[in-house]
This record gives sequence, structure tokens and C-alpha cells, in this order.
Amino acid sequence: MLSVPTLPGITSQMIHTKRINTHVLTSGPENAPRIVFIHGNFSGSTYWEEAMLALKEYRCIAPDLRGYGDTEDKLIDATRGAKDWSDDLKALSDALGSKPAHLVGWSIGAAAVWQFALDYPELVSSITLVAPISPYGFGGTQGVDGKPNYADCAGSGGGVVNPEFVQRIQAHDTGAESPNSPRNVMNAFFYKPPFKAAREDAFLESSLLEKTGTEKYPGDLTMSGNWPNVAPGKFGPINATSPKYFDVSAIANAKVKPPILWIRGDADQIVADFSLFDMGTLGQLGAVPGWPGADVFPPQPMVSQTRAVLEAYKANGGAYAEVVFENCGHSPNIEKFDAFVTELRKFVK
Repeated sequence: MLSVPTLPGITSQMIHTKRINTHVLTSGPENAPRIVFIHGNFSGSTYWEEAMLALKEYRCIAPDLRGYGDTEDKLIDATRGAKDWSDDLKALSDALGSKPAHLVGWSIGAAAVWQFALDYPELVSSITLVAPISPYGFGGTQGVDGKPNYADCAGSGGGVVNPEFVQRIQAHDTGAESPNSPRNVMNAFFYKPPFKAAREDAFLESSLLEKTGTEKYPGDLTMSGNWPNVAPGKFGPINATSPKYFDVSAIANAKVKPPILWIRGDADQIVADFSLFDMGTLGQLGAVPGWPGADVFPPQPMVSQTRAVLEAYKANGGAYAEVVFENCGHSPNIEKFDAFVTELRKFVK
């Protein structure tokens, strides 16, 4: 039995593939052009339902990634970067009858989309990046060229995630007593306060399905002599998107260059040039002691890194457009729903 009730018009099913049993939401005519929606961290396919229903002229497909939702519980091999997700999506495409699709990736979901576009370009009609993770991963790099601060990429990966937040996910905490409760983190950082989603409880339940544990979310860690004394381990989604294993900047030189739409909010606190989830930012603010200074570990310029790679993509013959929504946080697809659907529909047409 699937965990989160769906909206009328959405079909929920488990699809058996050669790699993993994947929970998938679908809507729209089966023979229509496909749009595949990939969720971010601490979220799931549920977050896409309204957009899927609005885009009723398309065959909309939203899977739960490995490590999330109702998809089979299998470990993420972080040493492969986003390739476990990319290969899972290829297996899903095979099971559904492979056709090119418009790919939409939100936050960490953009890692899967970028990797899939590199691995299986023949199956990509277009790419939409929604508040995307940097092409150089999350944490531990500096400059627009994504140079790692340390060789071991200390300051990124599973060891830098707030342990209380993880514990509260494990306890299925749906309350709002602690600032670190899943509900409060969602409302404070997914959106620009005081925005709250109409389906807040459904979104929270979907997020709480994330698989947790030493080798799951947030993943294992390696002790380091470099600040802040933890480096990435080998398992889990946060290690998989560490710069130690994840770098898709080669997209700029890809032979096949589908058009790219980049949508972001101007008040995003998660993916930003001064992200409140980045150790460089937290060190500079004095929230994490021992910060070695901006010369060694500056805040990661996440937005600037993405723009630099997309500019190189354009210079090499590709095309991209950047759309910035005002008074919007990390979730343009939720906070600015009508504008998001309008931009996406215009783009995929």
C-alpha cells in the first residue's frame, strides 16, 4: 500500500525495472510527449502532482528516486556520483518503452537530470532546472570553476548534515515544536516565509519517507584533518552530490545539447552564493567554530557556478534561459505555481 494519497487524476504504481522497483506517479495521455519530473532532497514525487495535472496535454511521469518515497530501499553508491539515479531512470525508461522526454529536475534532482543527459542524451528532449544543485556538487568548492577547497572535499557530504534533523525524520516528527523539526525546516527553507503550501501535510508525509541511516540519508562520513574535520563517505545522497564524486560541468562540452531552462527564486537560502546550508557560509557567520577563512574555505558560489557552466554551454552551441521569480525561495514550482507552469509549458512547446 502506497503511503501518501494522490490527487484525483494521478495514478500511483510500482514499476519493476532491471535495477530497482520504482514508485511512479503518472498522468495524461499515454501517447502524448513525455515530461519526467525529478524531485529534490527531503521530498518526493508528491510535490509534482499539481504541475502534472496542470500540464494535462503531456504524459507526465514523476518517480521517487532511490533513497526516497515508496521506491524500493536500495543503497546509493555515492562513489558513482549521480550515476545510480541516472541508471535507475534509464531502467525506468526501458520499462516504460523508451522515448525522448522533457526532463525537469528540482534541487538535488537536477543532479540526476544533468547526469542522465550526459549518459543518455538520445532520451532527452529538453532540460528544466528548478533551483538546481551546482554542477560541481554541494559544498566544499570555491570559484566559478568549482575548485575543491581540499583534496578530500572536507566540509561536504553526509557528515555536515544536522543530526537532530535526521533523528526527527527517523522519529516521523510532524510537529512544529523545534526549529529543527522537519515541518519547520520545510517551511523556513523550502519557501520564503510566510508562504505555506496548501498541501503542507501531504508534502511533509512524502518527505518523511526518505530512507535514513548511516549508509542512507545523510550517509556515512570520513574523519579529516581539514576543517571542519569531516569528509564524504561512500554511501547516501549527500555523499553522492559531494564534489568528491559529483561533477557534471562536462555538460558544457557535450556533443548533444538540448535546450535548458533554469528557474530559480531570488530568496533561495539553500542553493545560493551564500547558502545557509553551506559550511563556508556557516563558518563565515561564526556558526561553526574554527573556520580557516575565505581564502581557504569561502562560501560556495552555487548560483554563479551554474551560470558559468551554462554560459559555457551556450558558447559551445547550446541554448539556455534563466528565469528568476521574485519573493521566492527554493521551490518555484510550489511558491509561484502559475508562473512556473506557464514558463514550463512555453518552454517544452
